[in-house]
Amino acid sequence: LMHLGYKCITGSISDIYAMNGTARQALVSIALSSRFTVESLDELYEGIKTACKVYGVDLVGGDTTTSKSGLVINVTALGNAKREDICYRNGAKPGDMICVTGDLGGAYMGLQVLEREKRVFLEAPGAKPELEGFDYVLKRQLRPEARKDVVEIFASLGIKPTAMIDISDGLASEIMHICNRSSTGCRLDEDKIPIDENTFNTAMRFNFDPTLCALSGGEDYELLFTMTPVDYEKLKFLPDFTCIGEITEKSEGCKLLTKSGNLHELKAQGWKHF
Repeated sequence: LMHLGYKCITGSISDIYAMNGTARQALVSIALSSRFTVESLDELYEGIKTACKVYGVDLVGGDTTTSKSGLVINVTALGNAKREDICYRNGAKPGDMICVTGDLGGAYMGLQVLEREKRVFLEAPGAKPELEGFDYVLKRQLRPEARKDVVEIFASLGIKPTAMIDISDGLASEIMHICNRSSTGCRLDEDKIPIDENTFNTAMRFNFDPTLCALSGGEDYELLFTMTPVDYEKLKFLPDFTCIGEITEKSEGCKLLTKSGNLHELKAQGWKHF
């Protein structure tokens, strides 16, 4: 529950950093059933308070009520930015570079590990989970970090992305959101998509395609952004930034250039919001 509390804050404030803003406040409303103890609620709030402290966010309110079953958490995050610094999803232009922070697919593989161990537990209650060697992907799933540092780097370099979004639903879904709003196409290069060695090895162990994990897995909370080639020159040698493709004309569609040199239509398999 401590991990859950931490994640519900970082996942919410990530949207503010994805607009090149700074998260300032959060309101948390919780509905829970009688099966949750006071101690478990304390644990949940410990994670919430820890995340708020790490990111300099004030927990300013919310509400707590009962639920007939389960647990419901709703977070409202508030932040600010200068009007001229705000990044939307509709500013990408043909010729812009497509960039991403960090690495992708780890959170999805962490989820697969946890789901496997849950199945084992349900079949044999009391069985000790086998989590050794999965530390990296488990951390990516249980305790993702919002990329406040990236917004600070942009400010220090005097650059502004032309469009930006956080990767909560998978790389393919997010780049298509940008392309749809910007009326453009895109070409992603498969061999440039950053995948950590731990994620790659875990995917192969579970018989998953590592690239598909990055494209459709989600919950990495890295930032996906586009920028002019001139601005990209200012950060291309910095660690933790990777150029993975280019924005194209809308008529060219959204494509993935595979490692074998073939172009395939990019398909989004992420979450469809109501």
